[in-house]
Parts: sequence; structure tokens; C-alpha cells
Amino acid sequence: MMKDHILEKDWIAAVYSQDIGSEPVPVMILEERVVFFRTRDGVQAFKDLCIHRGAALSLGKVADDCIVCPYHGWKYDAEGKCVKIPQQPAEQTIPPKAKAVVYSCTEQYGIIWVKLDARSGNEAPVPFYEEYEDSTFQTVHAEPYILHATAPRVVENFLDASHLAFVHDRLLGDSDFPEIPHYSVYWHENRYVSDEIAIYADADGSGNYATIYYTFEILRPMTARLKKVNYENNQILSMLFTALPHEERKTTVFALISRNYALDQSDEYFRDFQKRVIEQDAGIVESQKPEELPLDLQEELHLKADRVSIAYRGWLKELGVTYGSDVSVVSSKNTRL
Repeated sequence: MMKDHILEKDWIAAVYSQDIGSEPVPVMILEERVVFFRTRDGVQAFKDLCIHRGAALSLGKVADDCIVCPYHGWKYDAEGKCVKIPQQPAEQTIPPKAKAVVYSCTEQYGIIWVKLDARSGNEAPVPFYEEYEDSTFQTVHAEPYILHATAPRVVENFLDASHLAFVHDRLLGDSDFPEIPHYSVYWHENRYVSDEIAIYADADGSGNYATIYYTFEILRPMTARLKKVNYENNQILSMLFTALPHEERKTTVFALISRNYALDQSDEYFRDFQKRVIEQDAGIVESQKPEELPLDLQEELHLKADRVSIAYRGWLKELGVTYGSDVSVVSSKNTRL
């Protein structure tokens, strides 16, 4: 098992809020089994392990705002404290060590976010996504999609403008117009932001091609944002894209798609559109070698059009992210385009 102490201290999107109901839900996060369950106070996240004999709590049930182990019926409250051991008399003291491991979690944008290591003192909030609260936009939660690839490779693909004309030819891009104009990437308010990149494209698969202005933002190691603006009609489509690393080569993608137009159009259209896009990406990303994202810029060739990707790799290296990244090579901080 490969730990990443940077990602463990960060907010990771784990599951959509709507998928946490009256039953426990297990999710593998960074090779750690986590169980989510809902109480009157909100969603709770525990290590999916009963302290007694190691059974998965997710196989149990939720009762009286507690999660109950399926093996021997031990009952844990929302703070992880064992409040009932059926095998001993009710008046007998429950050992203080009888506690489940509790993780910090929060609900935002219809997503449950979890932090596996809350001891870090890192109080950074969940990445901000302004369109979700903006009444002029309508937001759709895309269907979660699993890719058998490392999470950094998946995130970098989302940040890659150059592949639109080929991987998504006639859906998003146009292979007759592949050139990417000069742009810069800069650090702004704790995130990387690109200039607007003018691309001849279709913003949403509707067949309406125009010059669309793309802005990429790298919000966190596993979370990014894309804003597409068509200035001819002031239509804006934005996306919050976040990756859940289950295992080294298994990643779930969550995407929020927001638009300020076609508000009477079915949300299902935009869900289907995003599914078509990620299905086209999947085969390419899953084929990439090495599977780990190289953080040494000398290991692969780079163009000026790759500046968002270069910024992403540089930030992962600066932060010390190792999960799904190739960090076994010599540093190349002095590499320039």
C-alpha cells in the first residue's frame, strides 16, 4: 500500500450527497476503506473497520444515529465512541479504546468531501466553485465515471487543451483547427490560472462551433476548473472536475457542469454529453506509459501549448505529492520552454 501524506491532508471528493441514504456506503480512498453514513447531524465518515475483530462496518446498518457492526453488533455513535457492546451487561463500562477511527467530512456542491488526516492543521476549505451558488447558472452532476488510470494522469488530461481537436474531434474540437495560441499560466489566490485560450470548438457537443475562450484553473492536486466563454452570445459553460483516487490505477471522476443558457433544456443532455467526453478520454488515458505522471520535465517532450500541464506537474512536485506520480527521477527545476 502506497501512502501519500499530502493527499491525506487534503479534501478529496468521495461520493455525491444524493448517494448517501439510510444505509452505510463503502468507498476506497487512497487504498483506505472508508464508510459513509447519514445521521440527523449530517454525513459521517469512519474507517471501515470495527475495532473488535476487524469486520467492515459498511456491512452493518445505521440505527439511532449510530453505525452497528454486522459481526457482533457493536454500536458506534457519530463521534466514533462505542456506546453498546451486546455481549456484556449494560451497566458494565465500555473500554475507552473501543472507538472507531473518524475522518473529517463535509458536504458542499452536492458532494461529500473527506480528509483522511485532520491532524495536519491544514484548514484550507473545499475548493471554491462560484457557479454552484449563482442563480443565473444551472448545475448538473455528471454520472461518476471510473478510469483504470492514476489520478494525476486523469486530472492532467482534463487540463490539456491540445487533445480536444483529436480525441474529441467533431464533439468538442475540430482536427482542422488544432493550433493553440500563445498563453500564460500564473499563480493567483492559491491556485494556478491560465489566460483565456482561444480555441475553435463546440462548448457542449451541440454542433455550434465558434471561437470559445477556455480558462483552466488548478485548484488542488485532485481538483480543477474549466470555464468556456462564447463572447458572441455571452454563453458560459463551467465545470468543476475532481478525481477520487481509489487505488494506484483506479480513479473515479466527478464533474459538475454549469451553464447560463439553455436553462429549459434537459439536464440529461449535459450528463450524456459529459459521459461521451469521458468515454473518449478513457481509452487514451488508460493507455499512457508510464502509468505514473512524470514530474521530471525532461522525461517527456513539452510544447508551449502544454503550459497548464507543466504548471500542474510542477505544483505536484512542489507539494510533494507521490501518489500516482513518478518521483523517482532527478529534479529539473531549471527546465524552461
